[in-house]
Amino acid sequence: MTRWSFVTLAILAGTSSLAAQDPQPPARPTPTVTVSLAEALSQAQRNSPLYRQTLNDASAAHWGVRNATANALFPQLSVNGDLGYTGSGANQFSGTRFDQSSPSLSSGYGINLQWQVSGTTLSAPGQQRATAKAVDEDISGALSQLHYDIAFQYLTTLQATAQSDVARQQVTRNSDFLALAQARYQVGQATIIDVKQAQVLKGQADVALLRAIQAENEAKLELFRRIGVNLPAEIDQVGLSDSFPVTEPAWKLDQLLGMAAEQNPALRAVRAREAAATSTVRGQKSRYLPTLTLQAGWQAFTQEFTNENVLFGSALASAQGNVSNCEFQNDLIRTLPGGGIPGRPNGGIIGDCRGQFGLDATGSALQPGVVSAIRSQNNVFPFNFTKQPFSAGIRISLPIFDGFNRDLSIAQARNTQQDLEEGVRAQALRVRTDVHARYLGLQTNYKAIAVQQANREAARDQLQLAQDRYRLGSGSALEVSDAQNAVQKAEGDYVNAIYDYHKAIAALEFAVGRPLR
Repeated sequence: MTRWSFVTLAILAGTSSLAAQDPQPPARPTPTVTVSLAEALSQAQRNSPLYRQTLNDASAAHWGVRNATANALFPQLSVNGDLGYTGSGANQFSGTRFDQSSPSLSSGYGINLQWQVSGTTLSAPGQQRATAKAVDEDISGALSQLHYDIAFQYLTTLQATAQSDVARQQVTRNSDFLALAQARYQVGQATIIDVKQAQVLKGQADVALLRAIQAENEAKLELFRRIGVNLPAEIDQVGLSDSFPVTEPAWKLDQLLGMAAEQNPALRAVRAREAAATSTVRGQKSRYLPTLTLQAGWQAFTQEFTNENVLFGSALASAQGNVSNCEFQNDLIRTLPGGGIPGRPNGGIIGDCRGQFGLDATGSALQPGVVSAIRSQNNVFPFNFTKQPFSAGIRISLPIFDGFNRDLSIAQARNTQQDLEEGVRAQALRVRTDVHARYLGLQTNYKAIAVQQANREAARDQLQLAQDRYRLGSGSALEVSDAQNAVQKAEGDYVNAIYDYHKAIAALEFAVGRPLR
């Protein structure tokens, strides 16, 4: 055996012994909870706060359609009721004095129908339907944005996971390099500088791994924040299950531009807003039409005096006055020739004036039946209503001059419509530009994968040669460290190229407005 062969075997044996003693990077924990992209999208659609805020707009928009349709087709119906108390005293109304000697309780109800038909009410359903469609398109756009955000962050998390794996590999390489440098130093084939350099590289790799794990954890946290839920387990126990193959893009630019012109959510939303603005212009023009108003109503009331003695006193005074007049008439009739009016029963003389007008025999009090009738007639509060006659009416109005308010409203609505027309054109140009740019970016990212893959293979070969030269004593530690750094960078760049390609597909899908794979 030659001297160099002996040295080589000693170095390799020392490397194996020291590598076993050197702490290895922590292995990646096996996840207990895995989430696929489809599950992430489904959960986000149910829980994302930003998306749910947009989703809440749908209810008001659709109720706006129902409200406008009901106002155009059906009269408004209202029912009212009231209870009241009025104290005794005098009231003044239009210069007339009304005295009320007893407090009273009152109640009432009313049923009212009103139907107003005008150009505004007839055009309102169309305006509200256009507005509701615009809201629906906004919701579709928010959903598309949500899908893109979740997919982008899902890919970012996978990318961070892959980068932490690259960092783990670098820790392993530097651990092996440190063991090799120590072994060579023990047999006198290396200096303490090589060992210290290897230790520095190992420490730098450990720090880089810690930062890569932190970036991976932050990416997971951001993913679940966008989903709108808390982490389902400890952060190192959560993993992502999907993987994405790299295939050559086969989409045609003209085909993508055509799909985007029809399906891009932002473009569809601004078109819906422009249609709603056009409907608003028609609604404002309809204000020149006459307004027809129909009304009908039923009313009823009660009034009950709380002091019945006032009613009894009034009735007694009225009855006594009638009795006095009756007795005067009887005395007058008796003075006629013949003692009465010929042809009338009893000569026209009323025999019992007091009984005729509800007084008892003494003439100083009402008969019990009259008292009971008065009390019954007063006992009406709160539900023994006296109905008022049915009332109905129709009115036609046509504003002749309103200080140019209608003209101003039409001009403002038309201005909004014209702005949105230009907005549609601007958005269409923006969509075409985005699709074209992202299509070119996708092609570039796909080609970059092949370049980065070649760089990675070359860097691995370079590292292998540097390690072999160092083991045989013909190379330096600096060559090995440079080669290891080159491998780490090449592998990291390759990971970035892979996920930049997948993110470019997600961005192209978002620009087009539909999934492409």
